[in-house]
Amino acid sequence: MNLVKQTATNSLSYSQKTIERAERSLRVSPFRMLLFTIMRSRSVDFQEIAGVNGSKNQFTKRQLSELITDNSLLWLIQVGVLRREVDGQGITNSFRLTPLGHEIIGKLSSQGVEIPPASWRDRIYQFLTKWLRLPL
Repeated sequence: MNLVKQTATNSLSYSQKTIERAERSLRVSPFRMLLFTIMRSRSVDFQEIAGVNGSKNQFTKRQLSELITDNSLLWLIQVGVLRREVDGQGITNSFRLTPLGHEIIGKLSSQGVEIPPASWRDRIYQFLTKWLRLPL
């Protein structure tokens, strides 16, 4: 992730490529805006997202297996949208937004209630980026 720290304002600035990749990953992900809106104020436990709970809590578009949930969350960590919560004992099963995630979710939530749907182009780019690890 291309990250530049501005010393005068102590804020973070991201390259356009990083922002586009993160936004595309959100559009292609199986998660709904409500999950990320809640993550703006608190961490969300894995058990709240996976399986029946995910669809019941309206965090996912459909019921997801634990494996699909885990892979999808880990990808959002890799593109810089999410991070795992850490407590005094180490890494937990809870997830939070990163500063990049806050920026993107703030922008998307001002545009509408849901994350915009992914286009075929988004899906192809996602495949190339995620599975073939091409730097798009």
